[in-house]
Amino acid sequence: MIGVGGAAIGLGSSSMAASAGPNGKADAAPSAWPIPNPAPLRAGDTIGLTSPSGFLLPEEMGPAIKILQDWGFKVKIGNAVGKRDGTFGGTDAERLADFQAMLDDESIKAVLCVRGGYGFVRIIDQLSLEKLRTNPKWLIGFSDITTLHSHIHAKLGMPTIHSKMCGGFPADVAKASAIEIESMQSIRKALTGQVIEYTVPWNEHNRDGSGSGVVVGGNLRTLETLAGTASQMNTDGKILFLEDVGEYTYSVDRMFWNMKRTGMLSKLAGLIIGGFDIKADDGNDLPFEMDIYKIVLEKVQEYRYPVCFEFPVGHQAFNMAIKCGVAHQLMVSAGVPLFRQV
Repeated sequence: MIGVGGAAIGLGSSSMAASAGPNGKADAAPSAWPIPNPAPLRAGDTIGLTSPSGFLLPEEMGPAIKILQDWGFKVKIGNAVGKRDGTFGGTDAERLADFQAMLDDESIKAVLCVRGGYGFVRIIDQLSLEKLRTNPKWLIGFSDITTLHSHIHAKLGMPTIHSKMCGGFPADVAKASAIEIESMQSIRKALTGQVIEYTVPWNEHNRDGSGSGVVVGGNLRTLETLAGTASQMNTDGKILFLEDVGEYTYSVDRMFWNMKRTGMLSKLAGLIIGGFDIKADDGNDLPFEMDIYKIVLEKVQEYRYPVCFEFPVGHQAFNMAIKCGVAHQLMVSAGVPLFRQV
């Protein structure tokens, strides 16, 4: 459990989502495709490391590899790791082949993306998800990997893990801060099936209430670019979490208008706002003066679900693992925080 009070979120069971098949082809109704949850990992299981988006030097992966091995897991490094094509971790063809091999390899129980950045959207429509129907596995990452989370949720409804990637593991655990350690350990807990409970400090801008539903979300900019595509998730009845970094305030406002106008904010069970490192609108004659709180609350003022700000998820040291596609209960209160596993 983290924090001191205000809002609580817990991990529970999974829920199926309406889906379409691989490569955009229509599947049968979701009930015709009962996909089991990925199994919790045990000592000796293999985690695959691959780079479907940005480039990361193999030597930069050393700390993550050591930590995973210290946890008792085996590590398999993908063929594309260490390759480079501009900012990408290899050509589109190399990254696609490597990620597909990870999905199809039944000995691999989880796939951890080494870095976000940009690039997954260039290969997502060419992935075959057929093996995941009979051999589900944990797919892990955040930032640009939001493309994968959203696509998998839209197509299969299979749970995935939104968390730090290899580049975010501390270089020296002995010198890491408490929040770095806790963020890293949350990945282990999520992978091994431990119940995770999160509480965060009360924020004066929060909107009280409670709601239950499957959790979905990720990087705001990425979700905006997926709107209207086969990878767009259905947010109705769900708890949505959002985070972003390096955007101008007016751009964040525009993205939230996109979320509102596409209906992604209208029928939520709850809204979680993680880290938003917003840039000042330097150079504008008339600076955009709304902050993240005003931007969000303006867009959801007509809805009645709870809203939680300053949640520890996003491009920051305090970035806790969240199981997307898994049922949660969100309880936001100015008093004693409550947690209830669904």
